Amino acid sequence: MIHTTNYRVIYGDTDKAGVVYYGSYLRLFEIGRTEFLRSMAKMTYKEIESKGIVMPVVEAYVRYKSPAFYDDLLNIETAISALDDYSITFFYRITRHGEDKVIVQGSTKLCAIDESGGGITKLPEELVATLAPLVIRPKVPHEKVN
Repeated sequence: MIHTTNYRVIYGDTDKAGVVYYGSYLRLFEIGRTEFLRSMAKMTYKEIESKGIVMPVVEAYVRYKSPAFYDDLLNIETAISALDDYSITFFYRITRHGEDKVIVQGSTKLCAIDESGGGITKLPEELVATLAPLVIRPKVPHEKVN
């Protein structure tokens, strides 16, 4: 399932030219991921962490396609594209509200870490059971990369 969160670009997201700074997109991915969990899985990171699990990002991929600007209203589309006992991979697609043209797309992979010991651990069974029906395989258009 895909969840969409709206976000208005603030001045602090941009460079001197008013273009969204490339690193800001990872924060927008985090916003999309957080709201996906809250809305679609009915849970928060705080609830997951209360079980002694932290989930750092261990991989990130961002493909920049078109600029976004100060005060743009963006749609952050978020989906789970892969899930196993130890990790979750989220896919993101950001567009300007009311338009289909992709500004940025990408993914992040989060791994379950035992908060007390610091080692990789399994995700809580109830989390995997809740997220499994939400996994989709997003259709990413094949493009020629220059």
